[in-house]
Formats: sequence, C-alpha cells, structure tokens
Amino acid sequence: MLAPVADDMRKVDEVIGRRLESDVPLVREVAQYIVASGGKRLRPAVLLLAAGAANYRGGKAPLHDLAAVVEFIHTATLLHDDVVDASSLRRGRDTANASFGNAAAVLVGDFLYSRAFQMMVDIDDMRVMQVLAEATNTIAGGEVLQLMGSHDPEVDEARYLEVIRRKTAKLFEAAARLGAVLGKEARFEEQLAEYGRRVGTAFQLIDDVLDYSGDEATIGKSLGDDLAEGKPTLPLIRVMRTGTKQQAEVVRSAIVDGGREDFAAVLGAIRACGALDYARQAAQREADSAIKALEGLPASECKRSLLELASFSVTRSS
Repeated sequence: MLAPVADDMRKVDEVIGRRLESDVPLVREVAQYIVASGGKRLRPAVLLLAAGAANYRGGKAPLHDLAAVVEFIHTATLLHDDVVDASSLRRGRDTANASFGNAAAVLVGDFLYSRAFQMMVDIDDMRVMQVLAEATNTIAGGEVLQLMGSHDPEVDEARYLEVIRRKTAKLFEAAARLGAVLGKEARFEEQLAEYGRRVGTAFQLIDDVLDYSGDEATIGKSLGDDLAEGKPTLPLIRVMRTGTKQQAEVVRSAIVDGGREDFAAVLGAIRACGALDYARQAAQREADSAIKALEGLPASECKRSLLELASFSVTRSS
C-alpha cells in the first residue's frame, strides 16, 4: 500500500532521528523511546502520497522535513493523551508516562511541539505554517472537548463525531491538504483535505470498535481502555439510543463510574444491539466518502495507494 513512498518514508525516519537530538539527556531518552515503540506513520505517509497524487516535483518546502513535522505533532498529542487518560500501554509497550512519569511525558511532548514549529519556520512557507498552526490549535480544542465529555452519558453522536473531526481527523486532513500545497495544485486542495478528514474519521471509528472487539496483542493496548476512562464512544452511544432500558442503564452507569468492572455486561449490551456493526457501517461511509473525494485527481500510483488506504482504514485489525 505504501510502496510508492517507501524510500521517502525511510528518509522521513532519518529526519526524525536527526531532529530528535537534544542536549538534555532525558529529552533524548524519552523521545527515542517513543520513536522506537513503532507506529504506522500514517499521517506522514498520507502527506507523501497526497503530494505524489498532486504532482509534487520538489520545490521550496522540503518534503521529508514536513512529513517529520506532522509525525512530531502526532507524537506530542499521544504523549499528552496518555497522561490525561492515565494510560499505561500503547503499541504493546509501556507508555512514556508509565516509564518516565507524567511530568517527563508532558514536557517532552512540549519539546516535540516546539521542535515541529522550529522546523516549520526553517521550511519558510507561510501557507504550510498556516495549515499546521490551524490544525494544531484545532486538535488542542478537540482534546478539551473530549475531556469535557468524559464520564458524560449525555454525549450524543453529533458531539462524538465533532470530537473525532477535531482531535483525530484534523491532522490527517492537514497532511493531505499539504500534499496539494506542495504540489502547487490549488484545484486539488479541498478534495485532498476532504479525503484526509474522512479517512481520519474512519480510522478513529474503527479504533473505537477495536476497543471492544480487538485482540489485545494485535492492537497493543488493553481492551476496555475507553470504558475505563469514561469515554462515550459510538458503540456505547448506540446502545443508549437503541437498547433496552436495562442495557442503556448498564452503559450509562459504566460511563459515569469508569473502570472495567462492568466490561462484560457492557460488551453483552453492545453485541445485543449490533452497536459494533453500526459503528463499522459509519466508518465505511466515511471511507466511501474519502474515495469519492479523489475522483477528480488524475490516475497515479500514489492515488491508488490513497484509495487502498481508505479501504484499509475500515478492514484493519490494529
């Protein structure tokens, strides 16, 4: 799927390794720990593929540096997320906050944000800075909006989707939009941005499905994390809207109280209501919209990979 940009991805990794250097030993240690923990690097890949689909042929903005910036922003949000959520496992390894403490995780997240903005200044392209500054601010707002909805059983599907579009989909959207910016193809900018927004939403919807149906070894985290954190995700919202009074009350109580004690009962209600299938169908609609958004782009290897990525966003198991 990522074959057209495999060489570019290796160069992005080289940039990441180089720009993580710091004269503060703990910064280096935590940052390298995060990078070594793996990850799909999907957001940089989306940027590279979108640039290829938009006929990028080189120019003022260094492609690999910009892809690394996107990954730094994403990694910073993960560091802060794990502290807020008190998460102890990500990608099958201890989280940075579990290994180094909350203070170190937050401050290294700040380091990654500031390093990303240093790199943006070096790139010296005002449009690039506008896109990424706006995206970073939107993501921060999404984090706060999600926090406000924590342990709140009144969160409905519309608000849930708004959180996703701000918190998760926005960086996918920005990465895809930047492909058109680099390619100097203004006519493709909104199409690629729509693609990124829809794919990012599909990815998060499936993440929320996997929290109740995935294999822990495959997804790299404990099942029921969202429930333990009191997050009203779509499977839970669906039960409260369509389930019996008893099923809805089980879910409502679990959201309010948090913890994993009611996980089995909640999972039973989710399965009885077909809530996972409902969420998968919502993800499929997003993926279909992402595919439709690319209709106006010329055929290319990179476009084909973007289409495959949209399909993968729904069928993946991790």
